[in-house]
Amino acid sequence: MPDSNTSDFTNPSTFILLGIPGLEAAHVWISIPFSAMYAIAILGSFTVLFIVKIEPSLHEPMYYFLCMLAVTDLVMSTSIVPKTLSIFWFNSREIDFSACLTQMYFIHCASAMESGIFVAMALDRYVAICHPLRHSTILTNPMVAKIGLAVVLRSGLLALPLPFLIRQWPYCRTNIIPEPFCSHIAVVKLACADTRISSYYGLFVLFCVMGLDVIFISMSYTQILRAIFKLPTKDARLKTLGTCTSHLCVILGFYIPGLFSSLMYRFGQNVAVHFHVLIANICLLLPPMLNPIIYGVMTRQIRDRLLRLFTQKGP
Repeated sequence: MPDSNTSDFTNPSTFILLGIPGLEAAHVWISIPFSAMYAIAILGSFTVLFIVKIEPSLHEPMYYFLCMLAVTDLVMSTSIVPKTLSIFWFNSREIDFSACLTQMYFIHCASAMESGIFVAMALDRYVAICHPLRHSTILTNPMVAKIGLAVVLRSGLLALPLPFLIRQWPYCRTNIIPEPFCSHIAVVKLACADTRISSYYGLFVLFCVMGLDVIFISMSYTQILRAIFKLPTKDARLKTLGTCTSHLCVILGFYIPGLFSSLMYRFGQNVAVHFHVLIANICLLLPPMLNPIIYGVMTRQIRDRLLRLFTQKGP
């Protein structure tokens, strides 16, 4: 392989992904939990999609949004893990420049979609609890389709400028990325130009997606909790709150690791590189693995239908 560290180039044909820098000798062992997380994410997401498809009682807005979440989890994990495993198993570190930008786009697009779906789910819970008699008239199938389309368009359009901005920068330092996938900030750091526009736009996307979505979700749950505390009995309050438990768990499982990784990236200058990269990968792979488990275990309708699927020969 030619020396890529000091070559003078402005448009690299490939980038070199290092995997987990400093832990190259343990790549095969690290691949075991990565493979397990990916397998659970794939199996769990397809199971959720299958259960919702075959069970007519689950053809409701909440479960349509859950199916969107499952598809997004599939896109997120598949954008990262196959290439990561090829590095761990076969030392296949090269990635084409265009393929790198494509991977980056899908990672950031899927992340934004996941956040948007949580907002849609929060809206569904708000209408179901605060306006239960109007739930079926407000969240009709056409309205659910429009919300889903809005989430997809917002995510796709916001993430689209990221690779186009990166494509125009010259790269004259190195083409080595100290990670197992192409993240936006890692590629921007390789450019030998004033990349403030890319950095500012990345922060803008982060605010438009994570910041606004957290605000909308918080507003929804403020109203939801007010409605719950107005219920006459403790049992009614607990039962109503229980319908939000799985949603709250997946929200925490998505935003808390992301916040932790972001804070560590910005303020953990003394943290070892391999630890930072490892945590960043786990933060991206954890939600796709946990989401179907949380909904499968904590949502009675899905759990009961899954049990019937294994205990009966027919549906």
